[in-house]
Amino acid sequence: MEVKTIELFGKPLFNLVTMTQPVKMKTTMPEDEAGFVYVLEGECTNYSETEELQLKANQAVLTKCGNSTFRTLTINNKTEYKAIVIKFHKDVLEKLYYNVTTPFSIRNRHKLSVNSTIVEVNELLRNYIIGLMSYFETPELVSEDLLKLKLNELILHLLDSANAPEVLGIMTNLYEKKIFEFKEIIEAHICSSLRIEELAQLNNQSLSTFKKMFKRIYNDTPNNYLIRKRIEKVAELLLISKESISNIAYQCEFKTLAHMSRVFKGIYGVSPSEYRLNFSDKA
Repeated sequence: MEVKTIELFGKPLFNLVTMTQPVKMKTTMPEDEAGFVYVLEGECTNYSETEELQLKANQAVLTKCGNSTFRTLTINNKTEYKAIVIKFHKDVLEKLYYNVTTPFSIRNRHKLSVNSTIVEVNELLRNYIIGLMSYFETPELVSEDLLKLKLNELILHLLDSANAPEVLGIMTNLYEKKIFEFKEIIEAHICSSLRIEELAQLNNQSLSTFKKMFKRIYNDTPNNYLIRKRIEKVAELLLISKESISNIAYQCEFKTLAHMSRVFKGIYGVSPSEYRLNFSDKA
């Protein structure tokens, strides 16, 4: 991974990140930080406490303090991923708006419902990102005043975002973490590709503590519970979706159709195709 950084007030502000191999890593955001990520090349998936956000080139995500897991993907045998990451440090914003009316002060405080959300990219925001690219070529020519202007410009773009409720909820509560209950996080990721260890990370727990709490709440192991819930989702989709059975299996995070079919028959007593044939007209 290569990172080019431009600092403001001694903190990394604009970061150009390039990865040449698929990466999977935990990305915890401290309580005094938030960030904006704009994907330039490649694709990635960001898993927050209750969100699974898939991004490709020219898409962006806004994320605040909290736990998340990040993965880049291989597309058509091309592994390079490139993105601009812009950090909102609490002390940097305090200096930026010292003795100045902040753009937040003229906005009503919005409800914080998520810790991460997709940002709708319009032409203005896309041109803003294009303009930043030259900064990484000659960072020594970029002045502090210019960086302050560009940071303020991004904040104004985000406050005027088209998908306002989620974005405004984060932007007007930048350093207030949305707390999710244990069960909220589990139920949100029933059909995600997160491993048990990653679900523990999203709950900010060690693996052993996570398993003990899971057993206490669900009276089952994580693997057994998740497989059972995924099979229930398969059964639901078989009755309401026209997707092929194999596609439904993959949507519900089964690696093979054979595995899903075997587990399904063990629970329902019939194969997925028989279940669809027998019950779809009664749904």
